[in-house]
Amino acid sequence: MADNPGRLPCPIREGAERHPDAQALTFAGSAWTYRTLDVEVGRWVKSLEDRGIRAGERVALLATNHVASVCLFWALGRLGAVLAPLNARLTRAELSPMVEDIEPRLTLALGALIDRLPSAERLESFITTSTASSPQCASLAEDTPRVILFTSGTTGRPKGAVITEGNFRASCKASASNLGEHPAPRWLGTLPLFHVGGLAMLTRTAYEAGCLILHERFDADAVNRAIDSEGVSHASLVATTLERVLDARGDRRVPPTFQLALIGGGPVPVPLLERARAAGLLALQTYGLTEACSQVTTERPTDADGRTAGPPLPGMSIRIVGEDGSARGPGEEGDIEVRGPTVMAGYWRRPDATRDVLRDGWLRTKDVGVLDTRGRLTVLSRRTDLIVRGGENLYPAEIEAVLLNHPAVQEAAVVGIPDARWGEVPVAFLALRAGQPTPTAEALDAWCRQSLAGFKCPARFSWVDALPRNAMGKLERTVLRQRASADVKG
Repeated sequence: MADNPGRLPCPIREGAERHPDAQALTFAGSAWTYRTLDVEVGRWVKSLEDRGIRAGERVALLATNHVASVCLFWALGRLGAVLAPLNARLTRAELSPMVEDIEPRLTLALGALIDRLPSAERLESFITTSTASSPQCASLAEDTPRVILFTSGTTGRPKGAVITEGNFRASCKASASNLGEHPAPRWLGTLPLFHVGGLAMLTRTAYEAGCLILHERFDADAVNRAIDSEGVSHASLVATTLERVLDARGDRRVPPTFQLALIGGGPVPVPLLERARAAGLLALQTYGLTEACSQVTTERPTDADGRTAGPPLPGMSIRIVGEDGSARGPGEEGDIEVRGPTVMAGYWRRPDATRDVLRDGWLRTKDVGVLDTRGRLTVLSRRTDLIVRGGENLYPAEIEAVLLNHPAVQEAAVVGIPDARWGEVPVAFLALRAGQPTPTAEALDAWCRQSLAGFKCPARFSWVDALPRNAMGKLERTVLRQRASADVKG
């Protein structure tokens, strides 16, 4: 793709030269060809240059999906600068330490979100209609950082995964090799651009000379309209959104222009996958993570039964290891480790965390899984304590820290329980502090929402005399999960 070996050009500029009239992006009723998008990205480059943004500097962004986010991403690439997209669902208190960690040269936010980042400038008005288009378009080395994506560890402290240009390119190549070449794919972009899945759609369409059908947020009726009338060929969903799309479709089958949907965010119920295929919608299970630039394994379109997350993508390797680090054979459970060109460069300013997770070329995911005799992966646990709610990762330690700040709470533990709509929801077990009145569930929910995004707040609060612990004083979460499940059944 690049004329200069080892250097990678901007795919929007390349598209403007090779297929200028091909559609590159649609959003909110407007459309951009590669030619017009190239000009628009150049205007963003000019504004960033005028603000002194140079190679290696960071720009923080708080936004839902928007055309300005797309232009900013490609413009920063032309300057060799780094985008740090922040989760638009987080509170001001949650965002603050991330911004401090990034130390951005510039902070931008959509007007509707700007109150959460007081130092931010308004994204929509960052460039003006009179801004000229800069021709600056640096080619990038494969190891050039492109984004810093925050992903919480089990301690709840945010870590910024540094994803490079080479990571994005390798992810695109591996996915295309698995799914099959398409002359001009039209990917439906409902995943947020502050998640690795959303950025994978953005980059993949550009590298493959396709078009991103970008939606501000997920809406089942809008998704079905796009599938039926906008020629969407590919989509990425999670189980809950797939179910909502099928509910909204009723008995209508998908048109032949729609090839397949990738389903991430955790295991998908087999009946749901079968229901999708009955409607003509081929849904492929995947396993991925931010640190590996989205997909690691995916079912093959010609060999998908919904029983596993599929084999590793071409160019990727998976192994299952025991606690002693030795490799496990087919059918033996253990920790999932990943190796390949999509694996991140490391965690931003966290050398100890980077050394802990990247060893001898292998990414230690700390997820638990098993490979079958055909090399297909089944994920058994998204880390021991992780809760996956509708595709969003929730970490108990973060929620527990908020609850423990309440004056009436002596002890707190959060576990996940199965939920028909969201996959899992968090449930909190609390021990009352002596001499304090017992808060109501409504009061505890309000307390949590002061510091946590709504999707992180517990679905239920249960009071106990004391939390169960083993002889070593370690919290027995399994006991709590069993108790929570029994309470639901009861």
